[in-house]
Amino acid sequence: MNKLHAMLLLTTLGTAALNCEAAAPRVTPVVNPPAVQILQAHSAGRSLPVAGGDTYQWPGLYFEARFEGPSVFFKVGSGDVILRVRVDGTVVATLEKPAPGVFEVAGLAKKKHTVRIEALTESQAGPNVFGGFSYPKSTRALPPTSRPRQIEFIGDSHTVGYGNTSTTRDCSSDDVWKTTDNSQAFGARMARHYDADYQVNAISGRGIVRNYDGSPGDTLPEAYPYVLLDQSTRYESAAWHPQIIVIALGTNDFSTALKPEEQWKSRDALHADYEATYLHYLEDLRARHPSALMVVWATDMAEGEIESEAGKVVAQRQSAGDSRITFVPMNGLTMTGCHWHPSVADDETIATTLMRVIDGNPTAWGAKTP
Repeated sequence: MNKLHAMLLLTTLGTAALNCEAAAPRVTPVVNPPAVQILQAHSAGRSLPVAGGDTYQWPGLYFEARFEGPSVFFKVGSGDVILRVRVDGTVVATLEKPAPGVFEVAGLAKKKHTVRIEALTESQAGPNVFGGFSYPKSTRALPPTSRPRQIEFIGDSHTVGYGNTSTTRDCSSDDVWKTTDNSQAFGARMARHYDADYQVNAISGRGIVRNYDGSPGDTLPEAYPYVLLDQSTRYESAAWHPQIIVIALGTNDFSTALKPEEQWKSRDALHADYEATYLHYLEDLRARHPSALMVVWATDMAEGEIESEAGKVVAQRQSAGDSRITFVPMNGLTMTGCHWHPSVADDETIATTLMRVIDGNPTAWGAKTP
């Protein structure tokens, strides 16, 4: 073999080795998974242990695990959901209504990794089940880590991310489901910016005292205390102490006209009920999280009625001595998502506006920042 051929062979072998090392990560279902061990996971969202994993229903749930090695497994239970799989922050797969079973994330470099499973969709019809992570012999488990910063988002469809990736306002129910991506909504964007754990406690169509167009169902304050929407288990967590709570409620209370059969016989009566109930809800949140910074925001939709009413409630809390609450008007959104909802561009605007307010408060995270 001459010198040129030897150099070409070495180059080819080196390139093949690099390509092997840099093989694209892949996520595939596993019919007969090998013997594995449970890998501890971290999640800040509301979930309930059940046979086969954890059941959850509020949007924006995510599960994370850390490991060292080329592969890891996760199990999906029942429920209609779109899941996004990230490794070290990079999206490696999106699974739409995955069949229950075990999936393998493989093709990874032999180093330390963080795997994250995110639920993108809203699940009002019923809860989903996540079966947890596991690892083979070729992988070493690392302990899960939580983040010192915590932020909670409370609201309606604007907070859910309802149809935010849609390219049209005209959407079917299936279109809404497929184009709702909570990971691109303003809450998840803010959490990533601050490297914070977060909860998204929001339900499309729900209000403070009145749901969209007077529709039946629990209002957000009625559903809020529970892990699941069936109200079977109250939510309690010794580990959840958000330094910041972002709230936007009122769109569904005021965006449609009152019907004769509804309990409020005038707009003034609806205003009075909304203000009193919202005040009580904020008082409950304050009792639960005494030092949290509450950021209440509202759009200028409904000819400014939503913004006006939400602003009045915050002003009353401030007058009562609550110095850890502020109001942010959110005007000029394009609302090009499904059914005139915020688009991902609007989500970026909302996130930027709210972060500007938070960054302007030196004690936003509970301690004075430089």
